[in-house]
Amino acid sequence: MTERTASLKFSDGSPAVTFPVLSGSVGPQVIDIRSLYGKTGKFTYDPGFLSTASCSSAITYIDGDKGELLYRGYPIEELATRCDFLETCHLLLYGDLPTPAQKEAFVPSVMRHTMVHEQMQFFLRGFRRDAHPMAILTGLVGALSAFYPDSINLHDARQREISAIRLIAKMPTLVAMSYKYSVGQPYIYPQNELSYAGNFMRMMFATPCGPYEVNEVLVRALDRFFILHADHEQNASTSTVRMCASSGTNPFAAIAAGVACLWGPAHGGANEAALNMLYEIQAEGGAAKIGEFIAKVKDKSSNVKLMGFGHRVYKNYDPRAKLMRETCYEVLNELGLHDDPLFKLAMALEKIALEDDYFVQRKLYPNVDFYSGIVQRAIGIPVQLFTAIFALARTVGWIAQLNEMVADPEYKIGRPRQLYTGSPRRSVVPLAQRA
Repeated sequence: MTERTASLKFSDGSPAVTFPVLSGSVGPQVIDIRSLYGKTGKFTYDPGFLSTASCSSAITYIDGDKGELLYRGYPIEELATRCDFLETCHLLLYGDLPTPAQKEAFVPSVMRHTMVHEQMQFFLRGFRRDAHPMAILTGLVGALSAFYPDSINLHDARQREISAIRLIAKMPTLVAMSYKYSVGQPYIYPQNELSYAGNFMRMMFATPCGPYEVNEVLVRALDRFFILHADHEQNASTSTVRMCASSGTNPFAAIAAGVACLWGPAHGGANEAALNMLYEIQAEGGAAKIGEFIAKVKDKSSNVKLMGFGHRVYKNYDPRAKLMRETCYEVLNELGLHDDPLFKLAMALEKIALEDDYFVQRKLYPNVDFYSGIVQRAIGIPVQLFTAIFALARTVGWIAQLNEMVADPEYKIGRPRQLYTGSPRRSVVPLAQRA
């Protein structure tokens, strides 16, 4: 088979250069420009890396035009309806869904690590009670490296695996502890006989005052949320984890960097922003004012944005949104919340966005953040905690990506280049002579 190539020609008379064209199993072909600087003394310019493949990966694939998301080749629709979250974790970490025997071994290997060191409580108490949960979580995850120094060698495959299991197991505990601390309630220790999502809900909402009954409809909704958010290709936080780990730092520090990146409102904070938008519309008059709000969204001079609609990658309906929409209605039915004013407002906004030509033509469909915010609010999760729960779900994807990068023989420390636009070389003038 003849190797495919691409030629780059210059208008300044410089000789043309040729580069290999690489093909993945699916998706766009990639021009391998690693030799560009050596051949030409030039770099490429790609702000935001929108046209640059930063790595090769076999974990997640997105086709934004088709509205398709695959984990290790499996459609997200099948995983979310036929598997649970820990099966999905096994898939992302090891490349295949577990057999019955593998699942029977994997689930206990995670659940027996759900407790955190008791001294983490004292570390947590150093934060203000009104601190944002993401500020707290960033600190707690980074601090894990101080409590578990036996698994911080990034280049030891066994230590990386232990860190992976610890992170997946302890993130629900840390998120729940952050919540309990913020509301002044005692921490609830894990019960490992419960499911991953059920255990998290109990740690979040139980108190020592009485028994806590796990609602299986809500548990399944949360488990599906975790699956839908487990990985999403080379997004900002995943790229941050890879970049951070490329220096050889420990896994806990790299995941803490991912948590910090996810905090941004343009990334993991989108579901929080979507629900805050609904609160603002409700405060200004609710459903009676929704027409005015939509008019402002269409007016480019108003700077009013429709949060939770459209997606940077998906140019079609976000496949996760379809699944989260079904889950949203299941949760509202279970809790009898269809008459709740905020949820009625959300459904009215959804109807307009799906029928109004302005939004349909621009493919501004409701995305996963819109529905997941409604689901979490219905379950009883406070808005400020939304992004922390997103981080909990995404941890396994970050770890899988980190492991893949470290095992790649071509991996090296990340070092993007720049187009320098500052002053050329100049000399320092003595202070007394400066005008």
